[in-house]
Amino acid sequence: MKENRYFQMVYLLLEKGTMTAPQLAAYFEVSVRTIYRDIDILSAAGIPIYASQGRGGGISIQDNYVLKKSMLSQEEQKHILMALQSMQVIEGESAKSLLLKLSSVFQREHVDWLEIDFSSWTKSGAVKVLFQTLQNAILKSRRVKFLYCNGRGEVNERTIEPLKLVFKSYDWYVYGFCTLRNDFRFFKLTRIRRLTLCDEVYDRPIPDQLFKESENFAMAMTPVTLVFDPCMAFRVYDKFDDEVTKMPDGRLLVETYMPDNNLLYSYILSCGDSVEVIKPQSVREKIAERARNIVEKYKT
Repeated sequence: MKENRYFQMVYLLLEKGTMTAPQLAAYFEVSVRTIYRDIDILSAAGIPIYASQGRGGGISIQDNYVLKKSMLSQEEQKHILMALQSMQVIEGESAKSLLLKLSSVFQREHVDWLEIDFSSWTKSGAVKVLFQTLQNAILKSRRVKFLYCNGRGEVNERTIEPLKLVFKSYDWYVYGFCTLRNDFRFFKLTRIRRLTLCDEVYDRPIPDQLFKESENFAMAMTPVTLVFDPCMAFRVYDKFDDEVTKMPDGRLLVETYMPDNNLLYSYILSCGDSVEVIKPQSVREKIAERARNIVEKYKT
């Protein structure tokens, strides 16, 4: 994260005194251009950081400057420590070191408030390895390539410029510029295989709030009415919440909108014979057709 780098840069310069832009770039594994941009941002924030030219020159902070914890409120200090604790789950020792330093500066105990396990109950932690590699690629602005299996079962090689890791509807995705499609795309991490970090770097701004007030990612929706057996209550309330009406016989009536694509049919079929589509008729017919195809496959 950029904020992490800013804190580390101030702490490093206070400790070392003077460092050159190439030294800082090598330390943080970013470009010299990024370092100078960071200096401008820190300077605009009121930190007396400056660059001097010539022999013995470099980037420094005024000798009399002290990083005062009073610059931040108690609530802000707490939020910073909690954010660093969440980073520690992914970044390991690097975030842990900074967390300990700032906990000491603020004289506060950090709260171990978050734990993440990327694996499912039955799978290994392969997604965590993907996540860490993609995070590294984003921070270093480097391309990645991988084999990708799309929703139709087709597998092809992709090279992308990863810009953001996104958690959406129970799954992790990487958002970036795909060189094959010459456009921006989402890629589901569980469908990525043989991920490789490339040497090529890119210079592309990271988008802010991809999903906020955007219709680019909206799916066409269709109204559906479903009736579930009582044994499905735990799944029904998890997914539909206040759209559920309990019927006199104990069954659960749901009137909602769902994506007008394969996601709808996959969900209904995953409920087996514990759900009935009441309407629309077109969805009933497609479910019946798929059920007939399933029966056909199991005929002996």
